[in-house]
Amino acid sequence: MKMKLKEVYSALKINVDSVPDVDITGVCFDSRKAKEGDLFFPLKGERDGHEFIGSAISNGVSATVWQSDHEIPNQEIPYIVVKNVSAAFETLAKYYLAKVNPKVVAVTGSNGKTTTKDMIAAILATNNNVAKTPMNFNNEIGVPFTILNMPINTEVLVVEMGMDRPGQIDHLSSLANPDISVITMIGEAHIEFFGTRDKIADAKMEIVDHLQEDGKFVFDGDEPLLTERAQKVEQKKLTFGKKDVNTLYATSIKAGKSTISFKTNLWPDLEFDIPMMGEYNVKNALAAILVGQALHVKPEAMAKALADLYVTENRTEWLKAKNGADILSDVYNSNPTAAIEVLESLKKISTPGRKIVVLGDMLELGSASKHLHESLADHINTRDFAKVYLVGDEMKALKTKLDQKYADNDLIWYNKDQLTELTNDLEKEVNSSDTVLLKASHGIHLENVLSKLV
Repeated sequence: MKMKLKEVYSALKINVDSVPDVDITGVCFDSRKAKEGDLFFPLKGERDGHEFIGSAISNGVSATVWQSDHEIPNQEIPYIVVKNVSAAFETLAKYYLAKVNPKVVAVTGSNGKTTTKDMIAAILATNNNVAKTPMNFNNEIGVPFTILNMPINTEVLVVEMGMDRPGQIDHLSSLANPDISVITMIGEAHIEFFGTRDKIADAKMEIVDHLQEDGKFVFDGDEPLLTERAQKVEQKKLTFGKKDVNTLYATSIKAGKSTISFKTNLWPDLEFDIPMMGEYNVKNALAAILVGQALHVKPEAMAKALADLYVTENRTEWLKAKNGADILSDVYNSNPTAAIEVLESLKKISTPGRKIVVLGDMLELGSASKHLHESLADHINTRDFAKVYLVGDEMKALKTKLDQKYADNDLIWYNKDQLTELTNDLEKEVNSSDTVLLKASHGIHLENVLSKLV
């Protein structure tokens, strides 16, 4: 970002007699990360951001915003008074987006959106100046922040969009006005707030509400909830998936412990390699490849970009236990789709010893929780997993289902406050040749177990 403070006033449609000659090179809302050249927006979170203006000034910001219903003390640096800080933040973002005028790729989905965003950005960076959402800054604060912090020479902006209520993605899409909208998949994440997968699909489809007239819609063509709704979309549609009716589908998939490779129908002789485990990541890559093709990246360049991929948030991580056992850690996020995907991927990996799974509650599933926890039983059996450890009230439903398959000493349930007991049992049971999966929603805090094992 690069603006004079005078231009910021103009963008916000605020008329004043004189404006100090100050360069604004970025925006921030976290005073701890404030630096020289920043314009500080005191956004309201758990606390009022105005409480941290002093800290932002101490850390070197060049100007601040104040909301007019707050008393404005004497301060040494310039400030802009606005009626609503959040609205001003979004207004400035829309202005700056129009000024830079990059191609915008918007990405959402119940799973895989951060990985897909990183894949798209890597592919497009082979022949464009690309900016992307940092980490998973994908809400009403994260999207304008992403826009305002892109360099002035950005040619393509890749924006991740998340949601936890209807209308949210429509609003985020209105800020970004994407040229390409991508939906990775429809799962059960946040079903507590939406009730059904149909309603989740309706909410995700809001990403095309503000798609440019000549834009493109990229989505999972294997998902009936999307193919049905896509019929109403007038813009060009590009689909990916496993079925051969899709625009792009994978062939010759080869799964490894920490890599996966595949070929596609469009370039039968070109192999794509991803430094990540799991067939579910093939679909994320296919979505990214379709975006790359739409923006004229050569297939060989796309293959190299994916092979060299560095992802923002690779939650599924291979670690070594103190005793030498392999641990597949995914302790910060879980939902039925993601849990099934990692279980199925683990089945296909060759390991020297036993495979052991530790599963904690999957949260935010509402009235469907019991059924969705029970559904994991179809993917867990004694042939593939020698022992199963379950944690949390919701996992009682899965234990009841698995009681029919497992002996008592191979299927153990723990209350969520019994992590010490779980840790002790794992330390006694797990051998150096074993492979252990740890997966749960963050609220179960399996990271505390993980920290004792590695």
